[in-house]
Amino acid sequence: MIAGIGTDIVEIARIAEKLQRSEYFKTHVFSAEEIGYCEKQKNPAMHFAARWAVKEAYLKAYGLKFIGNHRLPEIETCHNEDGKPFIQLAGKALQEFKEKNFTHIHLSISHTEQHATAYVIIEK
Repeated sequence: MIAGIGTDIVEIARIAEKLQRSEYFKTHVFSAEEIGYCEKQKNPAMHFAARWAVKEAYLKAYGLKFIGNHRLPEIETCHNEDGKPFIQLAGKALQEFKEKNFTHIHLSISHTEQHATAYVIIEK
């Protein structure tokens, strides 16, 4: 059964600006693995923006209206061996996911030169 649906779209230039202004933004929002992955890409800001959209879409699907104190690096975008993206939760985010008896997360990501978007479905 679907417990929540969330989507987000972000301007890549906005995330690129945040990354240039503050190293803290990067480490506060993204996991070490996400940072490593994005920094190896031809256009790192595009990939950071996509991961930002994933985190926002996940929180919307989860049922939160405001990011607030949530530990964003605990909501990590990964890829399987075929390149399909998935969300890996850790820490408090994983604990809260289990407490709500959620069972599965579906993820789709897309981007253009200007925008990144993500779509998340959570099942119960």
